[in-house]
Amino acid sequence: MITVVSGLPRSGTSLMMQMLGAGGMPILSDGERRADVDNPRGYLEWERIKQLPKDPASIAEAEGKAVKVISQLLLSLPPQHEYRVIFMQRPLPEVMASQDEMLRRRGNFDPGEDHSVVARAFQDHLSDVYAWLHGKAHVRVSRVQYHAVLRAPKETAETVARFLEVPLDVEAMVRQVDGSLYRQRRK
Repeated sequence: MITVVSGLPRSGTSLMMQMLGAGGMPILSDGERRADVDNPRGYLEWERIKQLPKDPASIAEAEGKAVKVISQLLLSLPPQHEYRVIFMQRPLPEVMASQDEMLRRRGNFDPGEDHSVVARAFQDHLSDVYAWLHGKAHVRVSRVQYHAVLRAPKETAETVARFLEVPLDVEAMVRQVDGSLYRQRRK
């Protein structure tokens, strides 16, 4: 089984990877993308996953581990593996605000960008991803609300451990949740 953590950018995927790692699950990460002000505890990404559409066999390296796969690449997961996908969900206005802030810090922010077009594209993308995920016998999905992780970390960690059917140190997972890192709040 391969554990996949996915979601839109800035939806809490790094937090979930941190929780899984602390809980005792092996993590497939190369450390290439280092912690920064936008993600002070690190991203826990595997750079090679970006080649998944061209090299689907590479996912075999994640067998028995957790790996972060951006939502756009989920559709490239080859069918010969069993996947448990933890799909992080966060309100779209917060995702977009967090993304904008990160781009602003990096000098890549476009103040003229039409947020309604971006929001529509994200919604369409999510519809496509959800349809794909739920149409595959080799894929089981658990949608995890970012706010639920912050509000009820222990219950969320217990739910994740049950979904994955692996023994995880729930208390260690809970200790990874730091509400002070929830900075882009939107109503």
